[in-house]
Amino acid sequence: MRAPESACLAARAGVVALSAACCGVLTGFIWQQIEGNKVALWLVARAAGASALLLLTVATLAGLLLSHPGRAGIRGLSPTTRLRLHVSLTVFALAFTALHVVVLVLDPYAKVGWVGALVPMGAAYRPLPVTLGVISLWAGAAAGISAALAGRIRIRWWRGLHRAAGLSWLAAWAHAVLAGSDSGPWTAAYVATGIVVLAAAWWRYAAGRPTPNAGKAAPKDIPREVISR
Repeated sequence: MRAPESACLAARAGVVALSAACCGVLTGFIWQQIEGNKVALWLVARAAGASALLLLTVATLAGLLLSHPGRAGIRGLSPTTRLRLHVSLTVFALAFTALHVVVLVLDPYAKVGWVGALVPMGAAYRPLPVTLGVISLWAGAAAGISAALAGRIRIRWWRGLHRAAGLSWLAAWAHAVLAGSDSGPWTAAYVATGIVVLAAAWWRYAAGRPTPNAGKAAPKDIPREVISR
């Protein structure tokens, strides 16, 4: 193994170890704060949901940047780094979403249950807002499946499936606004994220897109040619 590669692996291992240590300390601190609190599970679920929405927002912005026709002229991060950032943000958003769902299911006061968490209109608590969260969950799953199918299906099909990511963000945003009992203090954050994503979407789609050959499969080497959505 070359010296630069060894140094890179060591640096990555160090970052992972530091991240794990920070997460452990933070988890311990949070546990001390919520131990004995009757709404502890609700607090954890709310925090996980807010974190998931923030991560999903940044991942959506990264995806819009990746698919912009003028992305080659945008300086800064390389296409490969942008793609890795997009994927990493999406994975973390998925992890926090899973935590959000599981904790809500385990919380007896939430009245959601597994049926409510996975089936539309299945929750006893605010069924319509919770259903928006369910739609976001399944739309996000469809977008994730499309990422795994890149290079294996036609571009037209891939693009249509991956656009579920936009529905996932929109449904998650509406779910956050309507489902929480403490949405008032978060109003500014919801308005800000909504404006930023809508502006980025306008910037992306106002630029148009190249017309790909619909008969070709989506390229596996996405960093060199990120598929236009």
